[in-house]
Amino acid sequence: MRDGFYLSSYVTIPGLHRLAMVSYRHDNNVSLWHKEGSLIRLLGHWEFERMSGLKHHRTPFLSMEELRAFVNGLIGPFGVSLDDMTEIWGTPGLATTNDYHFVEEYPELSFHSIAHLYSAMLLDSETFFGGDILTLAVDGGPDRLLDGRYKRYWFTGAVSRRGVVETFPVASPGLLYSTAKDRFKMREGTLMALATATTATGRCDRQHILDSYDFTGLAALEGAPRAFDEIVAQVKETASTDPDFTEEESFVSAVMKEIQAISVMVMERSIETALERYDLDPATTHLALAGGYALNCPTNSHLMEKYGFRGFLAPPCVDDGGQAVGIGLAAFHKKTGGEPFTFRFPGAYLGRADDDLDGALAEFGDHVAEVSDLDLDQAVRDILAEPIAWFHGRSEIGPRALGNRSLIGDPTSRAAKDALNAFKLREWWRPVAPVVLEDRLAEWFEDSRPSPYMLETFTIREERRAQIPAVAHLDYSARVQSLNAAQNPALHALLTAFHERTGVPMLCNTSLNDKGEPIIDTIRETINFCLRRRISVAYLNGRRVVFKNFDRYAAGGPYPRTRQPFTAIPESRAEAVHAELNPYGLPELYLHVLYLDLALSGKFDLRTEEGAAEAYEAVDSRLRADPSLRQAAERSMRRAEHRFTTFGPDALLNLELGAVRQITGA
Repeated sequence: MRDGFYLSSYVTIPGLHRLAMVSYRHDNNVSLWHKEGSLIRLLGHWEFERMSGLKHHRTPFLSMEELRAFVNGLIGPFGVSLDDMTEIWGTPGLATTNDYHFVEEYPELSFHSIAHLYSAMLLDSETFFGGDILTLAVDGGPDRLLDGRYKRYWFTGAVSRRGVVETFPVASPGLLYSTAKDRFKMREGTLMALATATTATGRCDRQHILDSYDFTGLAALEGAPRAFDEIVAQVKETASTDPDFTEEESFVSAVMKEIQAISVMVMERSIETALERYDLDPATTHLALAGGYALNCPTNSHLMEKYGFRGFLAPPCVDDGGQAVGIGLAAFHKKTGGEPFTFRFPGAYLGRADDDLDGALAEFGDHVAEVSDLDLDQAVRDILAEPIAWFHGRSEIGPRALGNRSLIGDPTSRAAKDALNAFKLREWWRPVAPVVLEDRLAEWFEDSRPSPYMLETFTIREERRAQIPAVAHLDYSARVQSLNAAQNPALHALLTAFHERTGVPMLCNTSLNDKGEPIIDTIRETINFCLRRRISVAYLNGRRVVFKNFDRYAAGGPYPRTRQPFTAIPESRAEAVHAELNPYGLPELYLHVLYLDLALSGKFDLRTEEGAAEAYEAVDSRLRADPSLRQAAERSMRRAEHRFTTFGPDALLNLELGAVRQITGA
């Protein structure tokens, strides 16, 4: 395998479907790599939502030229462009080779899940090539661009013994959670938080649900909704309420407690089957998890504690936002012929940097009262007075704030937690996470271990609970990020200063973003947020900035991000694209059917009269045979019309409560 730069990508392909706002991938992302001899380095990883501001970015580019220009803008600071890449992997049309994946090697297993496997189990080559790893990729579905028609098994497990990998299908609770998200109209994170926020309970026959429904792949599309309906029906008969919450919130919490318990049982069954089948000793085996469900911190910690695994492996971008990482690591393992190489995941801070502080301060000059160098004692005094914004260096990757784009507060103060939730327009009951000095972790949390990417929960020691009310869940657990000086020197210094002043070795750390918005990526976005939310002080790349004139700040929403390639296409350009790619005028409804139906997608060349006629006949036949396909296409058309509609927090809340009332009959 040649030395040089490599790019792996997980991006929706450009094309005519852009006009219909149909996408084949969400959480689009790319990774830049460099290989020199046996040493492989991950130089950067970029999730498109940070640049576009579109949560779970899924919007396609219209042309390959626009996609290439966008990616070149990301990798340009490293002095390279796509033309300098030795190979490009992951996205059809952008990829320069097709020998990097395992689509043919595993005809029944989704390559999407195999990429997830590699993103976790190959985080450290010494562990991968020198030990045993049990990995589970537990996500919500496959990748139609590479997997084509959906594979039989969507979710994959693997046992790696000294770099020799054996795969097998597993079940995933992912579709059970995504069904709850769709029915309750709440994000999975909100549902997980609400489950632990109330004392409300309900009962269902968990073992019956586990034994009755298939969560391994295509069957889960039907099984997960049916399981959800049965859980809801049983909980409705037995549910109690929490007097501090509404009936709707109590009911959702009770349902999610049962879904969480069943999800854990699904994971336990997969692990116990693998341990027995492969004769693994957990004490000498690392557990690696990837896929969206691996963001479920209570499950991760439960599995580690119950089975006593040697260590835990997962990247910060554990969801589809890390697919490019997994595609890259899988490709290196395949193309080096399984021979050992050296790679260690460099940590979470792999996104963009923004060094234009002076330009940003000039733009917001009327609202800047004071600028000074960082003084740690002053920073601690600021935090004790009220939460601050903290922006430093390159952005962290993944959906969790890990200290470079964060709101920081005092963990000893309930008022700080309330202020942080108010800044973010979040529910009053939402706890915030602590970032903790790694060498003090065991003094404050039971059965703890390093958790650098905020992917585990630990129980606060009983004698410490009264000291840190801002970070405690109802059961006194907390979703912990541990930190040492090597991982983030600037944040570690702030934590150390706070510890020296207060005796508490942690800070509240929550993401710097508005409700429904991806984490902020630039200094200008940060200042805009501070002025709209009346945050008095921000620390920006080591400078203390004090704001003023909040009442005179006119902006009513987030600072504009890079929307130009992703906004609605002007009618004149849309007509030109149709003339080029759909010259024979296949109707829009038929186009949506082509994009939605895997048996038809990509099969016809609409630029030819013969191809357009064949497509029309095939779609017409499918619509007659399956009336539900017309309904799905019409829904897709409506979603396209409203793709860029922005709901305010009140509208979102009404949608959430309306969905709950529909399910409960309230």
